[in-house]
Amino acid sequence: MKQVIAARSDLGMGTGKLAAQVAHASLQAYEEASPGDQREWKGGGQKKVVVRVTSERELFELAEKARLDGLPHAIVRDAGHTELEPGTVTTLAVGPAPEASVDAVTGDLSLY
Repeated sequence: MKQVIAARSDLGMGTGKLAAQVAHASLQAYEEASPGDQREWKGGGQKKVVVRVTSERELFELAEKARLDGLPHAIVRDAGHTELEPGTVTTLAVGPAPEASVDAVTGDLSLY
């Protein structure tokens, strides 16, 4: 089981902002997973990988692939309290789900 979080590198988010957005995405996608997948992922160490994308469009294309494959996923829009404008799309989490299924959506992306 695995989860991949794709974060936009074009926004210039600070390290803390990036970490918060990744955490939001991880939790939201986890909540979309089946109870069985949640238990298996938690029991297996909660494997997470953070990768980079360069645009909002790329995030939405990946989200559509995840949706079509039936994978739990979540897109995060920032509230706009600090660095970004309200509603800015920052991250996408895919999974937790079987590793091969997640890799079919995100496997070509570079590590952040």
